Amino acid sequence: MPRTALRVRRWAAIAVLGGLLAGCGTAGGESGTVEPAAGAGPRTSTEVRPIKAATEITDAKGVTVSLEKPPQKIVCLVALCDDILVELGITPTATNSALLAHPEFLGKERAAKVPVVPGGFLSPEVEAILSHRPDLVIGLEDTHGKLAPALKGATTFWPVQPGSWKDSVGYLRDLAALTGRTEEGERAEKTFRARLAKAEEARSDKTALIIFGSDENFGVATPETDVAAGLFPKISHYPWKSRGVDGSYSLEEILARDVDVLFVETLSFGAPDGKLSDKLAKNPLWSRIPAVKNGKVIEVDSEVWAKGRGTRSLGVVLDEATAALR
Repeated sequence: MPRTALRVRRWAAIAVLGGLLAGCGTAGGESGTVEPAAGAGPRTSTEVRPIKAATEITDAKGVTVSLEKPPQKIVCLVALCDDILVELGITPTATNSALLAHPEFLGKERAAKVPVVPGGFLSPEVEAILSHRPDLVIGLEDTHGKLAPALKGATTFWPVQPGSWKDSVGYLRDLAALTGRTEEGERAEKTFRARLAKAEEARSDKTALIIFGSDENFGVATPETDVAAGLFPKISHYPWKSRGVDGSYSLEEILARDVDVLFVETLSFGAPDGKLSDKLAKNPLWSRIPAVKNGKVIEVDSEVWAKGRGTRSLGVVLDEATAALR
């Protein structure tokens, strides 16, 4: 599979092809290099500042959202929106994400009742969005920003662009303020910070890595470009840094890093055709990776690990990662 298909993974993920950089965060690193990621840094504080209800906020990216009253109908075009709304006790008016079906969110039965916006992640239909008469539409800036002119005057559009867990917390706080769900927002932030702090206290000395894809042309999630991977330097040794350029990775590179625990996100572009780990197992080098030898290859839910990026999704990532790293 060409690298352009892999690049869509963090945002379009399951059953979609496209050309978006994995993570769509703040890309960094030296071109062509693979170096140890930054250290764990300072310990995460569990203190949470009070959230004040507001009709206007300016997020960390400088985007100002102004509403006349708390929004009642919110359409989610990016899974971060679904994540935050569930944290706040709100059900999206419509969505184009499968995240809600996960047991930690609404579950399959309740999620099935939420209308799906046709057109997929890359091309959600404007008429379908507006048919729900939303007070607020939340989408990914570099993917859905093109919809802004068509939505202008009919609803308020909020383009988000998370690059780290701190960005995700910021968006949670902002939406809690706009919806008036301040207590729920504070509680969700507190829960996540406590989870992260606990994981930091038990930081593993094992080497971890997250890979993603649908075939042998897999990608590697890096802390600089991936919100979930950005947590790993705090809880384990994560020896990977963004190259700053596109390009496929090889099992030789993985083997050289002596990875103890390997987390695998299988992406399906069309009908599911098997796990990525099973496909990579056909390569003789696969069996030489320490994680493979020790039975520490963990296939994870891509909807949560690759797309969620909110405090609830990241909490699941922390729980599953720390359990595997023990």
